[in-house]
Amino acid sequence: MSHGPARPPLIFDRAFLTGIEGITELIFVRHGEQHIPDPRSGPVGDTFDPPLSERGQLQARLVGERFSTHKIDAVYTSPLRRALDTGAAIARHHRLEPRVMNDLREIEIFRDVPPEKPAAEFLGASLLAGLRERMLTEKKWDVYPYSESSFDFRKRTVNAIEAILAENEGNRVVVACHGGVINAYVAHIIGVAHDMFFRPAHTSVSIVAAGHGVRALHSLNDVHHLQTPEGSFVSH
Repeated sequence: MSHGPARPPLIFDRAFLTGIEGITELIFVRHGEQHIPDPRSGPVGDTFDPPLSERGQLQARLVGERFSTHKIDAVYTSPLRRALDTGAAIARHHRLEPRVMNDLREIEIFRDVPPEKPAAEFLGASLLAGLRERMLTEKKWDVYPYSESSFDFRKRTVNAIEAILAENEGNRVVVACHGGVINAYVAHIIGVAHDMFFRPAHTSVSIVAAGHGVRALHSLNDVHHLQTPEGSFVSH
């Protein structure tokens, strides 16, 4: 049954890319829960590239199943194992090979601290406690010394995602990455100054539409796939 010609896009359709054909859909997926020693006492090197925990592997399977019936044109991932394995759990349903982008890696906190040393030993426990209190209120990576700067982190992550958009016009693309990366890009497009303005859950889904020079946030931190008959598998 015909409902007549589609109405022309209204101003809010154009502003927020609703009902617009040919847009690109970016599906950001945070990695599953990682297996990591206590960062307060262990060497900082142990925190850089941990694998998925047992629960993280389950979360990755669940998010893969969520998108198993969707049309997915490409899957991009961070090179870090927790993101790469999460992306692979989605890509396998579509016979895709994840495309690794180094600039999708997480913010490099304490990257210039000797990797064999605990942060508290290198910096001093009092300074480390003070830095964490600053982060609590300021939510800027620049509070941490010996680390990648907020500016450099946002520049590399936004550029990486814009490169993905440039080669995927009109496609639906999964980007399996990290909470800091998702915050950086979403904050960039909605004009938020904080480096961490929300806390993405493990394998949470956030969707951005792009096209016609516009970037629009369509959903944020969706975890419905982690609510199962066996219980909730939400973690942060």
